[in-house]
Amino acid sequence: MEEQEDLDHKAMIAFPGRVVRKDLVRKVKVGANVPVFVLEFLLGTYCATDNPAAIEAGLNIVNTTLANNFVRPDESTKAQSYVRERGRHMIIDKVKVKYVSDQDKYWAELVNFGHNYVHIPERYIQKYDRLLMGGIWAEVHLNHMYDEEARGKKSPFWIEDLEPIQLATFDLEQYCEGRRMFSTDEWIDFLIRGLGLEPSFFDRRLKMLLLVRLIPFCEHNYNMVELGPRGTGKSYAYQEISPYGILLTGPTTVANLFYNMSTGKMGLVGLWDVVAFDEVADLQKMRKEIITMLKTYAESGTFARGKEALSAYASIALFGNTNQPVEVMVRSSHLFAPMPDIIREDMAFIDRLHYYLPGWEVPKMRMDFFTDHYGFVVDYLAEALRDLRKHNYTDTVDKYFSMGSHLNARDVKAVRKTVSGLIKLIYPHGEFSKEELAELLDIAMEGRRRVKEQLKKMGSFEYYQTSFSYIDNDTREEFYVGVPEEGGRNLISTDPLAPGSVYTASVGEGGRVGLYRLEVGLSAGTGKLKMAGGVQGSMKESIHRAFSYLQSHKVEMGIASIFDTSDIHVEAIDLLSNRIPADVGIAFVIAVYSAIKKHQALPGLLILGDLSIQGNIKPLPSLSEALQLAMDNGARKALIPIENKRNFLDVSADIMERVDPVFYGDPMTAAMKGLGLT
Repeated sequence: MEEQEDLDHKAMIAFPGRVVRKDLVRKVKVGANVPVFVLEFLLGTYCATDNPAAIEAGLNIVNTTLANNFVRPDESTKAQSYVRERGRHMIIDKVKVKYVSDQDKYWAELVNFGHNYVHIPERYIQKYDRLLMGGIWAEVHLNHMYDEEARGKKSPFWIEDLEPIQLATFDLEQYCEGRRMFSTDEWIDFLIRGLGLEPSFFDRRLKMLLLVRLIPFCEHNYNMVELGPRGTGKSYAYQEISPYGILLTGPTTVANLFYNMSTGKMGLVGLWDVVAFDEVADLQKMRKEIITMLKTYAESGTFARGKEALSAYASIALFGNTNQPVEVMVRSSHLFAPMPDIIREDMAFIDRLHYYLPGWEVPKMRMDFFTDHYGFVVDYLAEALRDLRKHNYTDTVDKYFSMGSHLNARDVKAVRKTVSGLIKLIYPHGEFSKEELAELLDIAMEGRRRVKEQLKKMGSFEYYQTSFSYIDNDTREEFYVGVPEEGGRNLISTDPLAPGSVYTASVGEGGRVGLYRLEVGLSAGTGKLKMAGGVQGSMKESIHRAFSYLQSHKVEMGIASIFDTSDIHVEAIDLLSNRIPADVGIAFVIAVYSAIKKHQALPGLLILGDLSIQGNIKPLPSLSEALQLAMDNGARKALIPIENKRNFLDVSADIMERVDPVFYGDPMTAAMKGLGLT
């Protein structure tokens, strides 16, 4: 408790008038429908003390000010009448200023007051430039008098005095000086309190993940995704922390998001620092054109509309809900499974994401998680983050470390941008040790590797280098960074499967690999083949070929009597959910043989290869990808066509050590070896 009070005291000294007790915010917020940054500014002005009597007096001032002077949008006409009757009055409202060129005059717009033409002295425009850039909330002293202007627009309302209650100017050097008064641990806790949360409930890792949520606000063109359970506060920062982010809760259009060619106006990516999609599932309802353009923008920050090539600096944040425990997703599919098809099947889009934040590690928000201590006034924190967007720390890593060989250009870019964002959040003054930088590098690599691991599980060989590491420039020691759910190595069980069940894989276009569990069952019948819904395309054709082969060779295989008096049911479970077409003829033959003989296949066995209707073996076009997938997912053995033996020159020594090859030259040999009968 003493440490917490010390931190409160230090915060009030370092940032006078820029901190507020967060429990007071919740208390007043219940009865006042005002933006939280306006509310916190008032509380920071009148209640930035630890004296209970002064706090109580300050609360009375804040409540009285809001009751008498805050203009509700539905009472705009009443407020205008009140100013007219009294002649002058002070109101709290958002003030925007526009320049009308044909009148050579600035006009103020009072948003809730409901008047677009209010006279404003030019000294305020020169003093508060944000009036021209979206506006500021302020205490506005209004006069009502006759407008004697001889020409142009006339208005009876005049601004006599204007005092911002939202931060109007920001001094980064002052912010950095305040940071120097805190240790790293104290500063992290203070930032967490700025979010309204009590850091004593969270461990170091969870605190860092909560801060990662803020990176899009301080790092331009940063692409982040967070998938996790409901109620963990994924989108809170985009609603309450900063006025510079926009949270989309439904489908949008190309014109709204990027550029409207009919009006010539820039879309959301040019107007906001961060564009966040609250329910990423809504992207499924959008046109493919939006995703294509978003993919281009996520790579370079540019996009083309008509003849124009345009650029913007908004970061992109994607939020979605998971409906299964992460262990189930890892075991049965991949961590992008909750995404809509339009993104889940677009690996190029996914590869442009800089960070995957594991939302399942963040607990559901409870009332005791909210702090009663001092934290930043959120508007001040928002200004700090916005000002830090101008700075670049992406090359800071090179001072102490170099990247490992498995990181390609996109990986390096993603890691550098994450480290840069974390430096801006935790070390804005630019002072940190090698060990502190290594901590940030670990977090950055983990988030990017999580993206890469899922791409690998989707079955594309180009993403198979995921052993992320960094090297100490002084000692040349290499440090590897993993992810808790690394590899999903239990997809191929080393426990024996039931008779009739086997694992199989197939290599598709571009080296993408599909991984399936084939399950065959028997029922009384007349030798018919019955397929479940998951069997389609080339897989269906390969099973038909294999079934025809079994029909013509059932006697020599010793299965004729049961084959002719049973119907054969087959189902294919797509373990990677990547829908890669698969030719599984040999696996089907072995599964049927296993079911009829009631004999299990070898544990940890992956079956490769296909056959023609006459039983000629069809080898794989390439072996490396399938064996890499076998190794990464727990296979101990692989049943391989003998013709693929020449491809072993392309297989790495690591794979050969961990996956034993078993070769076959005909379907019967494959069945016997697959069941361990030879």
